[in-house]
Amino acid sequence: MILAGRVAIVTGAGSGIGRAGAAIMAAEGAHVVILDQRGHAATRAAEMICQGGGSAEGFAVDVTDDDALALVVERTLSKHGRIDILHNHAGAQVAGDLETVETSGFDDSWRLNVRAHFMAARLVMPAMKDAGRGVILNTSSSSGVLYDREMIAYTTTKHAVIAMTRQMAGDYGRYGVRANALCPGWVDTPFNEPFIAQMGGRRQIEAYLRDKVPLGRWGTTDEIAECILFLVSDRSSYVTGQILVADGGETVV
Repeated sequence: MILAGRVAIVTGAGSGIGRAGAAIMAAEGAHVVILDQRGHAATRAAEMICQGGGSAEGFAVDVTDDDALALVVERTLSKHGRIDILHNHAGAQVAGDLETVETSGFDDSWRLNVRAHFMAARLVMPAMKDAGRGVILNTSSSSGVLYDREMIAYTTTKHAVIAMTRQMAGDYGRYGVRANALCPGWVDTPFNEPFIAQMGGRRQIEAYLRDKVPLGRWGTTDEIAECILFLVSDRSSYVTGQILVADGGETVV
């Protein structure tokens, strides 16, 4: 197993891509600390991993709460003595263009999609530096590399995640710490409900996918989990400061 003995923290892992990523890490031998604002979802995701023979624990954590994040990092280091992987996945969509987006929604989006990633990375970095190795994976989005209609808050934060990731990679590569960004496209999870509503319903979004995505379909969480495994494992040991776009080809047309 390529992650045997490693310890990973995954935020927003109670469902969807985050849960699939946590599950594949556990299947490859990592102990996974699952964080989600919805405590029941975090607990259930951990239980599912353990029932499948993996090792995981789940905690209800609002990642915009600095003290709560710090407590989880301290607890993990105290219990396991190491943090090898941080996957910052928690995020949210806030719809609206420049004139219609709620300013409070823009601020909330920044706190969750960018600042929480920053704080979690800041908190784990001393342990990674001491160990001389570590991996930080930040979830951006295909919206971080292209225009996304009437989604100014979301696209702004997702572009910022990419810039922040590159900065982390440049600053901390000398310590053996790698940082990369994952940019999923259209993946069939409840996270896309705001987009689906904006497009006028599921029939309309699936017509859009057939027309605009070269592969002509949704991605699956299992497909994105394989990308996650690559980026957090030694399979990508010479990869840092990079952006992996998994979008069925949408960004090339």
